[in-house]
Amino acid sequence: MALGLGWKVKEGTLGPDDVVAPHERLDWGRTVGLGAQHVVAMFGATFVFPLVMGLNPQLAIMMSGIATIAFLLIVQGRVPSYLGTSAAFVGGVAAIRAQGGDSSEVTGAILVAGLVLALVGLAIHFLGSAILHKVLPPVVTGAVVMLIGFNLAPVVANIYWPQDQWVALLTMLFTIVCAVAFKGFISRIAIFLALIFGTLLSWVLDRTLGQINSVLGGATEPTDHFRWNTDGIGDAAWIGFPAKTVFNSDGSEVAGWHTPSFTTAAILLVLPAVIALIAENTGHVKAVAEMTGANLDKDMGRAIGADGVGTMLASAVGGSPTTTYAENIGVMAATRVYSTAAYYVAAVVAILFGLSPKFGALVASVPGGVLGGITVVLYGMIGLLGAKIWKENGVDFANPINLVPVAAGIVIGIGDVKLKFSEDFTLSGIALGTIVAIGAFHLARTLAPADLRRRADGPGSGGLGGTAIAAGDRVYGDEDGIDDLYQSGYPGDPGDRGPDRDRDRRS
Repeated sequence: MALGLGWKVKEGTLGPDDVVAPHERLDWGRTVGLGAQHVVAMFGATFVFPLVMGLNPQLAIMMSGIATIAFLLIVQGRVPSYLGTSAAFVGGVAAIRAQGGDSSEVTGAILVAGLVLALVGLAIHFLGSAILHKVLPPVVTGAVVMLIGFNLAPVVANIYWPQDQWVALLTMLFTIVCAVAFKGFISRIAIFLALIFGTLLSWVLDRTLGQINSVLGGATEPTDHFRWNTDGIGDAAWIGFPAKTVFNSDGSEVAGWHTPSFTTAAILLVLPAVIALIAENTGHVKAVAEMTGANLDKDMGRAIGADGVGTMLASAVGGSPTTTYAENIGVMAATRVYSTAAYYVAAVVAILFGLSPKFGALVASVPGGVLGGITVVLYGMIGLLGAKIWKENGVDFANPINLVPVAAGIVIGIGDVKLKFSEDFTLSGIALGTIVAIGAFHLARTLAPADLRRRADGPGSGGLGGTAIAAGDRVYGDEDGIDDLYQSGYPGDPGDRGPDRDRDRRS
């Protein structure tokens, strides 16, 4: 069928080499079981990142299901993927809030970014992807990913970590141990396990040591409080829609559903995330194509555009930005079941979770110290993935075309350098760093002597002519996307990840 809803039922027991194609499905009992696996794979990151961005996790879970259904319909069932919460926007959102912006400004900026991503997907669908690779070569993409991650260091240092430094430290160490000491599924859910560990540790410390004196997130003065405040959980209903955003008497915000508002400054702060999402979606489509044996190049623009539509749908009601999840691609690689029917099941389950305020209250109660231990690892890993993109594409930093403009952009982004145009408009941090990295790179390439341009454009150089991007190499593959960090636990050994492991077996 045109929308990809007409599945052919695959009967019998699957052999070790049997696969279930996107247009096929198993019986509904097994399909529901596979859908549950996809829920587990996406679940942790999809509610951790809204917490970090100050948005409502219950709403994020629900809208991820709705966005996934929209995505599958737009790609007509040819690209099986789940749309969970994107981490690419975390840096921009932190910058908006640092400037006094509220959740409506955050989601308004995210909605515009989703619109831009949808338009980019539309352009790629009709014009092809070659122009994309010329504008955003690996040297530039790596720089943007790096400055997005490292720009977040002050958020950890000034907001989360000080709320409970010892819980943060122990949570960080637990994350590292889970990520490197275990293989397979345990390492993939390292941050999810660390969140549970840190929360239970906070509960134990509350019962044994009593209250702690620290500055809570959003406050300015230290107060005595329990590490894990569960007051809101008992009062929350089991079934109901997420609550509307409210402001307390002290001006603090309790995020819920709301309508977006739009400011130029906020929009400019999140637009660089579009670059990361383009790279991420490109790699995920390539990974799915490799596993299924289908040529999905013609669906690349449709998939990128569908992600943009998903982000617009979610943010229009105050939800979190979305992106395709490599965690779920890993599930497909392990099971060799690529049926989109399982993704529809996962989406429906997510919507049902989103209709439980008690679940939302539980997630929102995660202690700040726990988030400090998680984010100190997570943000650093995001930044280092930029370096990984350079390495895997052989970016030549002996060439000043690559070195000089990117160096300037990264320092501007990480140091939150500001360029003030008027009292009402300032470019800074991630937005300014991205503009400098992209614009100065192309300016440098235009002005450089011919021999430097040839070196920058040579195969494997990471420049405009590098073969890695054009071939859809693993730099944009499953293990390099921003949001893959949550379940993978670490950039890791390629052979230990789902799609790559599957490919190794076939070879």
